[in-house]
Amino acid sequence: MNLKEKRIVLTGAAGGIGTAFAHALAQEGAQLILVSRNQSKLEALQSELPGDGHTSVVADLGASEGRQSVVEACNEQVDILINNAGVNHFGLLQSQSEQQLREMFEVNTLVPILLTQALLPVLKRSNSIIVNVGSGFGSIGFAGYCGYSASKFALRGFTEALRRELASSPVKVLYLAPRATATTMNSRAVVEMNEELGNAVDSPQLVALELLKLLGKRSGSRYMGWPERFFVKLNGLFPSVVDKALAKQLPVIYRQAMAAEREAG
Repeated sequence: MNLKEKRIVLTGAAGGIGTAFAHALAQEGAQLILVSRNQSKLEALQSELPGDGHTSVVADLGASEGRQSVVEACNEQVDILINNAGVNHFGLLQSQSEQQLREMFEVNTLVPILLTQALLPVLKRSNSIIVNVGSGFGSIGFAGYCGYSASKFALRGFTEALRRELASSPVKVLYLAPRATATTMNSRAVVEMNEELGNAVDSPQLVALELLKLLGKRSGSRYMGWPERFFVKLNGLFPSVVDKALAKQLPVIYRQAMAAEREAG
């Protein structure tokens, strides 16, 4: 897909994956509307990007005013919406606060739904694309990630339903599911857990390359990593097999979840 001069709304632009997305898309000639709550990081990112026509929107997308500011920044034209903003709190369910659980569902699920709804009238005017950035944990429930997995499962369900709802329209709805990625979202306990379990961890730049491939196809979903892609299919067909495989990892997950709790104070 030729991205030259395509207007792209990118949420979570100041995060690790978002920054990599921004650089990759700008390198392809896209004009970006960068959205984040972090003004200083947004300004720094915009100054680094190649090309012209980029704008920044400092907004809390959980508020209607924040979403409206994104709609206004689009100026009646948007070709691609990338719902990338996300948050995770690693830990055992019994130890997580109501605030943490609500934040994961608001940022990971409700915000993409409401922002998409707000931008649909503009998106429907052309052959536009919506990309929802999920997770491998949106298909495989993982211990220590109950709230995060649930929110990403919901995002995947929203993507599937919206894709079918818009099947007769010019709008394409895509889904990208990264696996573990090296960003500051991961606490020290998560980093150590991945190392101990032998989980592969991708760079944000690799995730950005997968995004470009997905946009090139203009259809479907893209799941990153092996054996993660295999486990996604296996979990859909024979979840009890995955239950048994993941049960062997529980001692490590429990230990690191408790370490994360101590780290958080």
